[in-house]
Amino acid sequence: MYYEMRTYTIQVGYLNEYLKHFEEVGYPIISKYQKLIGFFYTEIGELNQIVHIWEWESLDERAKQRKALYSDPEWLENFIPKAFPMLLKQESKLMNAANFSPIK
Repeated sequence: MYYEMRTYTIQVGYLNEYLKHFEEVGYPIISKYQKLIGFFYTEIGELNQIVHIWEWESLDERAKQRKALYSDPEWLENFIPKAFPMLLKQESKLMNAANFSPIK
């Protein structure tokens, strides 16, 4: 199993708007293609960051589902135009679970 941790830095003043837009518009679309493990935002440390973790069976499955998402007209027309201007930075890390990890 693979886990992808995505960290987005949101423009100051837009965190709540981004969260609302993702919850109401983005999540219903993206959940057709990806399994969400957790979705968090920072309160201490570097602020205005969202961290979400997605689960993948394989890297091939990730590539296939990401391609499908990026072809979805709902994603491209209803989520991206409003969400992307609120972002300052994106980071993605693919991780493997250690043998003793509670999540595998």
